[in-house]
Amino acid sequence: MTRIIGGSAGGRRLATPRGAATRPTSDRVREALFSAVESWCGSLHGLRFLDLYAGSGAVGLEAWSRGAGVVTLVEQDRRTAALVRENARTIGFPRADVVAAAVGTTLHRAPAAPYDVVFSDPPYPLDEAGLARDLLALVEHGWLVPDALVVVERSVRSPEPTWPDGIEPVRERRYGETVLWYGRAARPTDDPPAGDDPAED
Repeated sequence: MTRIIGGSAGGRRLATPRGAATRPTSDRVREALFSAVESWCGSLHGLRFLDLYAGSGAVGLEAWSRGAGVVTLVEQDRRTAALVRENARTIGFPRADVVAAAVGTTLHRAPAAPYDVVFSDPPYPLDEAGLARDLLALVEHGWLVPDALVVVERSVRSPEPTWPDGIEPVRERRYGETVLWYGRAARPTDDPPAGDDPAED
């Protein structure tokens, strides 16, 4: 079991898939992630949040608990996607948009509207070329608002993601065997910055 850390559903427990194929993002890493996201965005209230390779849905559902207006969770395994839906209902979020499809396939379609925050936690066996294709698809198919925050969770043994034109790397933070890579989408050159870089933690 894992749990929602903060927000309206703080403390509520979530079921996790059985077996070793899914790695729930740890409480420590999620707390650091949302501290950075809230520093970057000011608040999650009303924002559109995209959770790729959602697993149990802990990250996307945490975003909803903390005020995100729209949360889309993409998980290829249908049984795991059903578990995400059940977790969403358990914490009082029956409107969660759970997409039971491959991330690559999903990202090659245009979204109904672009997203303010994208979190991607691909399985470690996904090669760097596959991750690079995902990131490029975010840009090419209109998934990102200007200045959107894009966060990738990887093993510390993995190299930095290959960021495409249109996403600028911001920083990395390591937590034990996990590293979070932060990037931001390009914004019009005449726009002032939305805020400082994600807060130090």
